Order: sequence, then C-alpha cells, then structure tokens
Amino acid sequence: MCMAMMAMGFAACSEDAESKQIENAVKALVSQYPEATLQDVYKSFYQERFGPGHMIPNVENARNYLMSEMEQAAENTGDYFEPTGSEGKYVRIYLNAVSDGKISTEQLLDAFVESANNVEPRADKWADQWANIVKVIEEKQLPVKTNDELKQLLKECSEQDEAVHHSEAYNQVYRPHYRIVERNIFEQQLKRYLVK
Repeated sequence: MCMAMMAMGFAACSEDAESKQIENAVKALVSQYPEATLQDVYKSFYQERFGPGHMIPNVENARNYLMSEMEQAAENTGDYFEPTGSEGKYVRIYLNAVSDGKISTEQLLDAFVESANNVEPRADKWADQWANIVKVIEEKQLPVKTNDELKQLLKECSEQDEAVHHSEAYNQVYRPHYRIVERNIFEQQLKRYLVK
C-alpha cells in the first residue's frame, strides 16, 4: 500500500514538473515572440521531439538549400541560438551566426546533419504529448493566439506525426532562418563560438 502511494506521489510530482516545464517554455516563447500562435508552439515542441531528421533528404541538397537560404535570411538582432520545446533537447541556430562570422557554413551543416543522424525514436505518441501541451496551455490560460479551427488542424497533424511551418504572422514579423542541432552536439561543437 505504501509503495503504491509513493509511486502515485512520484508520478504526480513528475507530471507537475513536466507541466511547469511546458508552461515556462510557452511563456518564454510568447514573451520573446508576441506574434507567435499555437502553430509556432507546435513547431517548437515538434522540433524538440523529432529533431531535424525530417528536413534532410541528403547532405548536398541540405548544403545547397542552406546556401540559398543564407541569401534570403534577414538580420536577426537577437541571440544566435535558442532551445526548442520545454526540455531543450535541440537548439535552433540562427543563420546570422554564419553571416556574422561566428561559425562557418560547414560547421553549421555538419552539426545539423550529425543531429539528424542521431535522432532516436520515442515510444510514446506525439499526439498524446501534443494533447498534454494544449491541456497545460488551456489550464494555465497562457496567452497563445489560437482558434478552434487551428486547434483541430494541429490535433490532426499531431495524429499523423506531421510537421508544420511557422505561422504566417510569425514569418512576416520575425522572418526566422535557422537550423536545428541536437543539444550535446551544440554544446561540443558550436556553443563556445556563439555565446555573446
């Protein structure tokens, strides 16, 4: 009986800690990006779960696309990097880190490709994780721009493990250009060059 009660207590503490992590991550995202919508929250948490693997057909294509995107990237006046989701398993590295000469294109590409090759599948369902994130947002009444149609669309995307683009509002205001890198690879290969 005592062991069962203790197990239930640990589970409740774990759920509380996870909810707090989600709450803090969403608050940080909407604080830094006030035009962010629920779609942008989905994208951040999706990137944390799936990493960059869904974006790389092959290394040469990835290099060509990166070079093309470098020409279009707007100047990012913020930090060179930021964590995804609530656990920080992955980091967004903004392309201005390359244009500002902090790292080379090849350093970023190598870290990006290595990250994609290191993605480990998870046993739990993304749809369940996303439902929990939405639950926390609603219970905590977090100021995330959304509507019923968008909620339904993202629910359907989560059930198919589908990625989404940033929202139109987010793209227009922030013009995001970055690559996703796994946290340990970032720490070992890039962080020392990017800390301001």
